[in-house]
Amino acid sequence: MTKNTGLKIAAVLIVFLFQRSLKAQTMNISDNQDTTGLFAKGDKLSNEWFTGNAFLKPLVAKDKNNDFAVGSVTFEPEARTIWHTHPKGQVLIVTEGEGFYQEKGKSAQALKKGDVVNIPENTEHWHGASPNSTFVHIAVTNYQGSENVVWLKPVTDEEYSTAVKK
Repeated sequence: MTKNTGLKIAAVLIVFLFQRSLKAQTMNISDNQDTTGLFAKGDKLSNEWFTGNAFLKPLVAKDKNNDFAVGSVTFEPEARTIWHTHPKGQVLIVTEGEGFYQEKGKSAQALKKGDVVNIPENTEHWHGASPNSTFVHIAVTNYQGSENVVWLKPVTDEEYSTAVKK
C-alpha cells in the first residue's frame, strides 16, 4: 500500500466516523429525549407512591423469559419513594447524582454513581434523591407471581431530614 492510499483510507474513515457521530446526535435530538443521562427521563410517576417528582423509563418488562422488570428511575432533589418491600428483592444500580437508601430501623446509606444496592426480599426500605441533587438508578425488581412491590406508608419529612443529615 502506498503512502497516498493509506492517507486516503484514513481520511475516508475519519469522515465516516464523523458522519456517524453527527447522525447519532441528530437522532437523539429529534427523538426529543433527554440526552444528558444514560436513558431518557421517562414518564412522571404517581405521587401515591412517591414524594416529590420521580420519573420512570421502563427498560425490560416481565415476560415468559424474564421474571423481573428493569427500569431507569429519576428522582428530582428531595424526591423519594414511600416505605415499601419487594417479595423477591430488588437491585439498585446508581447511574447519576446523589441519593440515599434506608432500611427500617437502620441509618441511611449515601449513594453515588457506580454504587449497587442488593435489597433482600421483604425488607422495608425507601430510596430517593439528596436535597441538592437529582438521583438516577436502574432498578431490577423480581416478581413473586404477579407481585413485585408492596407499598406501605410515606417517608415523613422529619424521617427524610433526619436520614440525610447523618
